[in-house]
Amino acid sequence: MRYLAIFFLIMVLNADAGIIRNWIDSRPNVTSPAPMKKLSDIIYGVDKKQKIDLYLPYKPKDAPIIVMVHGGGWHTGDKRSDNVVSNKRDRWVPKGVIFASINYRLLPKSGPLEQADDIAQALAYIQMHGSEWGGDTSKIILMGHSAGGHLVSLISAHPSAYSSRGLKPWLGTVSLDSAVMDLPMLMNTRHYDLYDEAFGTDAAYWEANSPYHRLQRDVSPMLLVCSTERPDKPCIQAEHFAKKVKELGGRAEITPQPLTHGAINDELGKSNGYTDRVEQFMVSLGIKI
Repeated sequence: MRYLAIFFLIMVLNADAGIIRNWIDSRPNVTSPAPMKKLSDIIYGVDKKQKIDLYLPYKPKDAPIIVMVHGGGWHTGDKRSDNVVSNKRDRWVPKGVIFASINYRLLPKSGPLEQADDIAQALAYIQMHGSEWGGDTSKIILMGHSAGGHLVSLISAHPSAYSSRGLKPWLGTVSLDSAVMDLPMLMNTRHYDLYDEAFGTDAAYWEANSPYHRLQRDVSPMLLVCSTERPDKPCIQAEHFAKKVKELGGRAEITPQPLTHGAINDELGKSNGYTDRVEQFMVSLGIKI
C-alpha cells in the first residue's frame, strides 16, 4: 500500500507540474529579447578588415538601417565590441531596424583618409544590397563614436567626394563625441599624443583630415553628441563645426551630455534622455522608431 500511495503521489505531482509548465508556456514572453538574426563578416572589400556584421529583426520589411562605426584612436577597435553593439542593437532591432556594424583598416597600415574611404565603400555596399536583407536603403543613418565619429563626420562633410565609390546621399549622421572636427585648430593647441600618431605634423594633411575644412553645401544632416566631462572640451569643436554647417545652409544640431567619453558610447541605447534625444533626431529625418 505504501508503494502504491507513493506512485499515485508522483503521478499527481507530475500532472500538476505539466499544468504549470503549460501555463507558463502559454503566457506571452515579455522578458526574452525579440527574435533577431545575425549575418557575420559580410565582405565589402578585398582587405580582411573590410567586413560588416548585420543584426536583422524578425522578417524585416522596408526596415530602416543604422550603420555603426567603432572608435579606437584610428589604430584599434572592432565591430563586435560589446559597447559598440549591445545596447544599440537591443534597443533598435526589436523596433524593426537593421543594425550594421563595420570594420575598417587601421593604423599603421592605413591612415584616417583610407579609413574614411573604407567606411564610404561599406556604406555604398549597404545602399546597394540593403533591400536584399529587407532594408529600406532610402532610410539609412550613419553613426560613429570617437575616431569613428571623426570618420563619419569627414564623410558627411562632403558626401559627393565619395561618389566614385558609388556612395549616394543618406538621411543623416550621428557623430558621437569626436574632438576632431577642426583638426588644425586641435593640433595647434595642447592635445593628446594619439593625434600626433594619427595625423603627424604636416599642416596640409591636417586640413585633408579635417571635417571642418572638408565642408561643402552637400553636407549630410548631422547630430553632434559631445561630452561635457572631457577636459579637452569637444563641445567647443562641435559648436565651431555646426556654425559653419549652418552658414552653408546645412543642418547640424548639438547635444552636450554630462557623460564621459566612454559613456557616450556605452549609454546610447539604454532607456534615458540621451537615447531619446538621438531618436528624436532620427525620427525628424523620417525614421520610424
